[in-house]
This record gives sequence, structure tokens and C-alpha cells, in this order.
Amino acid sequence: MSLEGKVVLVTGAGRGIGAGIARCFAERGALVAVTDLDQAMADESARVLPTRAMGLAADASSQTAMGETYDKVIDAFGSLDVVVNNAGIGGLDLTPDELTSGEPGAGMSDEDWDEQLKYNLRTTYASSNAAIPRLSDGGSIVNIASIAALSGTPDLIAYGAAKAGVVHLTKSLALQLAPRRIRVNCICPGLLWTRAWELLTARMQASQPELSNVPQRQIFETVVAEMTPLGGEQTPEDIGNLAVFYASDAARMITGQVVAVDGGITLQRA
Repeated sequence: MSLEGKVVLVTGAGRGIGAGIARCFAERGALVAVTDLDQAMADESARVLPTRAMGLAADASSQTAMGETYDKVIDAFGSLDVVVNNAGIGGLDLTPDELTSGEPGAGMSDEDWDEQLKYNLRTTYASSNAAIPRLSDGGSIVNIASIAALSGTPDLIAYGAAKAGVVHLTKSLALQLAPRRIRVNCICPGLLWTRAWELLTARMQASQPELSNVPQRQIFETVVAEMTPLGGEQTPEDIGNLAVFYASDAARMITGQVVAVDGGITLQRA
């Protein structure tokens, strides 16, 4: 699945899943643009890639900012062939007290709701909309959603709703862009050790005294073992490998599809 010479932009790629996705594309020979809200993080993520790469500070929730960013990439690399919409924020809706009381959604403010939609749905829309007139015919858009989009999750109400919007957006854009043979697909990651899980395990420690002295990473690994049929956590490279496939000629007739990379977790929720 060589992508030699293809120009790829990955949003929210200063670290975590986005950085892993960028690395997978770079290892297949793509020229990679890394964006993040933090210029230093974008630069560092780009610096370590094994190919020609650049880091750019960009707010993926702004069509204007993303349009300017894509123009910089095209000026530097000559084209835009693949966009991976990864930028987003963690989605835990509940405070430790609410986790203990079992009252889903309690305390969720309008501002919190709007923030989730802005950074987990509008980012994908704004980035895609800015990319469409600049994207090469025959190109590819890969959207990163979440398994929270695929089933009810009481402590991820706003996050799950936003990511479900990403799934719908993927299917709609796939139909809209088919005449240009631009393919649009979606990946729903499962359990990865990210900043969001660091926050969640900290909250679990705060709300459950028996976990107060248990290392956060150990708490996460216990959750993974209990929830995942294949028995292991997912990695940024697991997500990146599928993104590479979607963007490659091997997937030339695949569009509008949503695949969970979750070790089988969602099989138990069907």
C-alpha cells in the first residue's frame, strides 16, 4: 500500500492517535503535513517523521483557518491528496460525584455540550469543507470518530452524539464527492491510552477509594482486559494502518464505510 509522493494532511496530529496516523503515512512514502493547535507540538511531530513533512498550527474548527492551512500545504508540496480528520477532544460528561451517583448527564452545561460539538464534529465538517475545493480528484478523506458513536454510552452523551454526527457526515460526503471519485470513510477507535483515558482513570481514582493507590495505567489495562474480546488495547498505529488502507489504491472502490478498530468491543453491544 505505497503512498509514495502523495500529500497527506492529518489534523490534531501533535501527539497520540494523530501522530501515529501521520507516522503510518510517512512510512509508506507520503509527504505529510501535521496540524495541531500548538505549533511546537506540530513541529516536533513532523520533525521525527521518516519523510518530508511540515508542522502547522491550525484550528480545525475554523473553515477559514483550514483553508489557509491547505493553501500552505499545496504551496509547499504541490497538491493535496488525502485528509485525515482526527482533531478532537475527550468526551467524559460526568464529574466524580456523578459517576458515583449514577445520574447520566447530570451537570452537563450548554457550554460543555457546545464545546463537544465544536471540537468533535465541527472540526471534521470545517476541515472537510475547506479541503473539498482543494483536494485532488480521486483523493481521499478519512474521518476519525469513536466506538461511542455506535452505541449508547451514558457518560459520553455529548461526545457520542458528536462522533455519531461524524459517521453521518462521512456517508453524506461520500455520496456528494463520488462524482469526483473522492472517497470518504470513517474509523471508530476503541480503547487507546490517550490523554482522555488519563483523565478518566484519574476520575475513577477520585470516585472509587479502592483505586486511589492503583496506577492509572494499570486501571486502564484492567478495563481493556474486561471489555476487549481480543484481549489487548488498540494503538495509534492500528488506526493509522486502516487510514493508510482507506487512502490507498487497494481501497479504490470503498467509500462511505465505518469500521471499528476496537478488538471486538462493539460486537458485545450489538
